[in-house]
Order: sequence, then C-alpha cells, then structure tokens
Amino acid sequence: MSLPRRQWLLVASVAPLGALQGCGPATVKGLATWSEATRAVEALRTGWRTRSGWDLPKTLHHLAQSIEYSMQGFPEPKSALFQATLGKAAFAFFEARGRMSHSLTEPIPGAPLLQRDQSLPPALDRLQQAMARFDAHTGPLLPHFAYGALDKAAYTRAHLMHLANHWTEFVPT
Repeated sequence: MSLPRRQWLLVASVAPLGALQGCGPATVKGLATWSEATRAVEALRTGWRTRSGWDLPKTLHHLAQSIEYSMQGFPEPKSALFQATLGKAAFAFFEARGRMSHSLTEPIPGAPLLQRDQSLPPALDRLQQAMARFDAHTGPLLPHFAYGALDKAAYTRAHLMHLANHWTEFVPT
C-alpha cells in the first residue's frame, strides 16, 4: 500500500525525529525548575526590558496565556493530524535538547490580541498567578494547541522551555 505524495512527505519529514522519542528529556536550559522560574519572574520587578520584539508586559501576558490555556483549553488548536505528527515531533525535539525556539512575537492562535505599553505590575501578577494555579492544579490538563496531550511533567517542561526561550530577550535596564 502506498501513501499519497502529501502524506508520504509528512511522514518522511517527521520520521527522523521519531527516534528522539526514546530519549529522555534533557534538563531545561535557562530555567531548570518551576521554583527557579518563579524566582526569575519575581526578579523582573527590579528593572528589566526586552531587547526587541514585544515589550516586557506584553511578553509576560503572553506567557501567562500559555499557562492558563494548558488548564482551560487553547482557543484554536491545530488539527489532530498535526498534533500527532509535526507537533509531537517538535516537542520531542525540544525535549531532547532541553530548549525551545520559536518566534518570540507570534501570538497564541486565537488568543485575544495583547496590547503594548501596559503596566508591568499587573503583567507580573498575572504570570505569577497563572504559574501558582498551574503548580497547584491536580485536574486534567487540556491538549496543547500544537503538541497535543501532555501530562503534568511534560507540560511543566513545555512551560519552562517557553519561559526560558522568552527570557533570552530580557536584559536589565
């Protein structure tokens, strides 16, 4: 039985990444633990900015959205096929190397647009509250819009990698 050309290309593009699924996750580079990430967020109160792209409050609201959506559901998930193939492969790749790389100015699909030039304290508070709710959450988690179903440990690593990726843009003022 042969696959249609489009499906064959999809399978061929993710097949090499399938080998990564047997690898254990690497330590997240930058923010290795939830408590380390919590301390890093609190430290942002002392005067930080982003080098480019979004300003700091907009970035923090984006990070909070991502954490909140893991508990309430993402507004526009990718297709089940995407999640099961490219999304799963991308997450396996990120986990194997312990870091994520993505566009740092790309909104979450379907999320309300975030405004620039908001006040920093409410953005920090929102992110800290989202992190605390996630940490205490014992119920089911909803599928990631791209990666699909993740358990609490995998979602924690996904959030840590997402935070750490954005942290690469933060510099002291």
